[in-house]
Amino acid sequence: MTQDLRATIVAKFAAERGSAPKVLARAPGRLEVLGNHTDYNEGFVLSTATGFATWFALTPVKGRRCRLSNYDFGNGVEFDLDDLDNPKAGDWSNYVKGVIVELRKRGHEVGAFDGAIMSTVPLSAGMSSSAALEISTCYALSKAFGIELPREDWARIGQRVENAYVGVNSGLLDQFSSIFGEHDRLILCDFRSVKVLKTVPLPEGYVFVVANTMVKHNLVDSAYNARRVSCEAAAAAIAKRHVEVKALRDVSMPMLEECAAALDFTDYRRAKHVVGEDERVMAAVDALGRGDVAAFGALLFESHQSSGDNFENSCQELDYLVAMAKTLPGCLGARLSGGGFGGISIHLVEADKAEAYAERLRAAFKVQTGIDCNPLVCPSGDGAAAELL
Repeated sequence: MTQDLRATIVAKFAAERGSAPKVLARAPGRLEVLGNHTDYNEGFVLSTATGFATWFALTPVKGRRCRLSNYDFGNGVEFDLDDLDNPKAGDWSNYVKGVIVELRKRGHEVGAFDGAIMSTVPLSAGMSSSAALEISTCYALSKAFGIELPREDWARIGQRVENAYVGVNSGLLDQFSSIFGEHDRLILCDFRSVKVLKTVPLPEGYVFVVANTMVKHNLVDSAYNARRVSCEAAAAAIAKRHVEVKALRDVSMPMLEECAAALDFTDYRRAKHVVGEDERVMAAVDALGRGDVAAFGALLFESHQSSGDNFENSCQELDYLVAMAKTLPGCLGARLSGGGFGGISIHLVEADKAEAYAERLRAAFKVQTGIDCNPLVCPSGDGAAAELL
């Protein structure tokens, strides 16, 4: 698939522009594997880059006018490098223009170009297609215009595009995962230092299947903000007894239980989920380090149970998918992934059973809900890269 798409975008670009592109970049989507709502509590997250990626082909041109084609949508846009101050809501090219704006803020100028994108990252499927587009843009512009930055800085540029230019309040997990991903490995991120600590091997012979509830989750309109407030309130209450606590990342389960009587019961349950998630992330790193994939899978099931019982960010459709996972051959663990309140579930499945598992999951969920959960077999992939052609 990767080489097919690479050849396809080069051929389409050459047919449209009259010559092959000078630069080609790719950046993958991502999955949150474990560590639910731990990021804003300064905790730990395990994620993976996916085998689905966005490709960006580019040739520098003279002048100030950029032409950008989207071969997936069959359309294109043009924009002037001197007129980037007013992004249009819902315009996919904002993710490209935003990168240029953020590079300028850091003192790096980008020249005009003819560009094109193609992607296998599914839209609205919890794999962060937006980060894949941002980071493929970053890497294409870096190679085309000689802009050298540390990988962490490219991730922060992508985040700033989302926050400041597009208007989405997102963290760094998506961009870190897209950049630091490695084939058949998971990424351990620390959201206190905001760094990738290391990658962890996923034992050979296992893949993730992604199933979409098709339930749209608006994290602002849902109870996302209330949960964040609860987490902060719990940390503040515990800090009165343990002054070293700055966030729930600093709280152990025994410490939480010791202070339970001093916490509002809802705050206690929210904290129990987050503290447990941090512990599950580190337990997963240990299990994968010794090749114990069964223990890793059990942690995924535990995570989902806690999401339902303590954080209450699951929904009936997500619970159906995880319950079905426990009955179908080949699955070792499953959980909701991302913010919750809808969205996707991920399923750790034996690779040689993955296609059959996906079809059985699809059929069972359709009978239960009338909805096609569109399951996708999703191997892990390498991080972003760019080349001169």
